Amino acid sequence: MSKPDELLVDVATSVESGQSNQMSLTVVTGGAVITGRLAPEAVWRQRVSEVLTDSPQLGEFSADFTAMTRGEGPPTHLHFHVARILQGTVGIPETGGMYRVSIADVSAWTVGDFSYSDH
Repeated sequence: MSKPDELLVDVATSVESGQSNQMSLTVVTGGAVITGRLAPEAVWRQRVSEVLTDSPQLGEFSADFTAMTRGEGPPTHLHFHVARILQGTVGIPETGGMYRVSIADVSAWTVGDFSYSDH
């Protein structure tokens, strides 16, 4: 989108202000369909930092996610957790992942997460 969808920005703002991680959303971005729950950026960053800290190979990157860099103004990104990229009848990764998506790059979206079959 050349201009981010104002309603989607409002949804992201509500997630940020309420510190809730219960909002399910599905977006289309760059040809990929991502479905899952939104998290406030601070919560998302903390969780990614924890995962990296536990990794012997990636632990040094953990600090990059604990430093808050978000400025004033409306959110510019959606922060998904327990999310999957839908590919055919499966969700990747199977256990859910952490995705950061630029709101400006979302071409379509809907409230709720899509179910999929991993069989």
